[in-house]
Amino acid sequence: MLNTNPRPARPGMPGHPATLWLTGGHVVDVVTSTVSPNDVAVFDGRISWIGPANPQEGDAVVDLDGRYLVPGLVSVHTHLTIVYPFDDTDVNESSAASALRAASRARDALWAGVTTVRTLDEQNRADIELRRAAVSNRWALDVPRILASGRAIGITGGHGKGMACSYADGHDEFLKAARQELEAGADHIKVFITGGIAHAGESFNGAQMTTDEMKAVVRATGEHGTYVVAHAGGGEAIREAMSVGITRFEHGYDLDEQTVTEMASHRAYLTPTLSVTSCPQWMLDHGFTQGQVDVARRVHPIHLASIQRAFGKAVVTAGELDGDGIRIVAGTDYLPGEPNDGTSCAVREIELLEQAGLPTPAALRAGTWEAARLLGREDEFGSVREGLAGDLLIIEEDPTVTVSALRTIGTVIQAGRLVRSDLPGTQDLTRAVYA
Repeated sequence: MLNTNPRPARPGMPGHPATLWLTGGHVVDVVTSTVSPNDVAVFDGRISWIGPANPQEGDAVVDLDGRYLVPGLVSVHTHLTIVYPFDDTDVNESSAASALRAASRARDALWAGVTTVRTLDEQNRADIELRRAAVSNRWALDVPRILASGRAIGITGGHGKGMACSYADGHDEFLKAARQELEAGADHIKVFITGGIAHAGESFNGAQMTTDEMKAVVRATGEHGTYVVAHAGGGEAIREAMSVGITRFEHGYDLDEQTVTEMASHRAYLTPTLSVTSCPQWMLDHGFTQGQVDVARRVHPIHLASIQRAFGKAVVTAGELDGDGIRIVAGTDYLPGEPNDGTSCAVREIELLEQAGLPTPAALRAGTWEAARLLGREDEFGSVREGLAGDLLIIEEDPTVTVSALRTIGTVIQAGRLVRSDLPGTQDLTRAVYA
């Protein structure tokens, strides 16, 4: 079994029999969007060496034969328990049913190359339970690294109605609701500050939450050293939210120039979720009503123009990474491991960012390093660097030319173990993981 030696040693030195060597490939630096021929060693779940290979007896060696090595994908807007159509949600569903559905979708995501997910509202807090089980290794779970939200919080009758969320009204109720999710183990708090496109008659312009309610959630997350992420459609509510310290936003269906300018000065994060208005066939195939599909079609040109406006104020080159600008990150809102247009939902979302005009390097970072930076974990994962987690994908084509190269994902490595692989000679290695 790989990576079981309790005494880490530098690759190429005696006493190091459990290193996984990936040789003869090209390492993609997603931060600088450069590619270099190099070998990579993974030991004890982490990238331990980038340089000429020097395997020892007992090491596992995988020849990449010129393929490309990229970090595992990071999806920052994920729902593992969501039900389609939304009206079929059983708010009285058992915790066991929610957890089983979440585990199945999480495995699909991992096999699609998504090695980290940020969840943003899960029924019965199934994401928290799944994360705990995976970390404690109580079960042999094939799941990505999970940063969990527990239940999202919205106003009574607001956007989250009927979705088994948490509901509150007023400063004190929102403060209590946020504290309850954090006490239950949430890594961050999701709120609905506007309406959306899920229900008939909703509007995504204008705020549903008051600034006092927003302040309450910011206070609760501040007490725990974490942050608030906001479902947000229009600019007015986003500007109000930024005024009280919220800087992470989802969707952005209708952003005006004033809003994107202020978002840039606040170095705000935006998850465009272009998939939700760009994939009508996927929606029909997954039980969405015709009315919901029609709404998505109608909103699509507004949404696309809004996100392109945000791209005009976004960080797009390596030289801008530490300056002002909107940080664009990738999240599907759909199930990241589900098939979509010949690839996965996770890869399709990154493609949609590129097709909408985000430069290829920025689109690639949106689903890897920039997403890790949003989570405050760029020193743990999100790029191929020594000391970071051995979350790696092997692909056939160069993703710095186009992110559609991610369609060729053939091997997924999580923390140094081969989850799946189509490379010759790796079948015994993948079987050994489950022995």
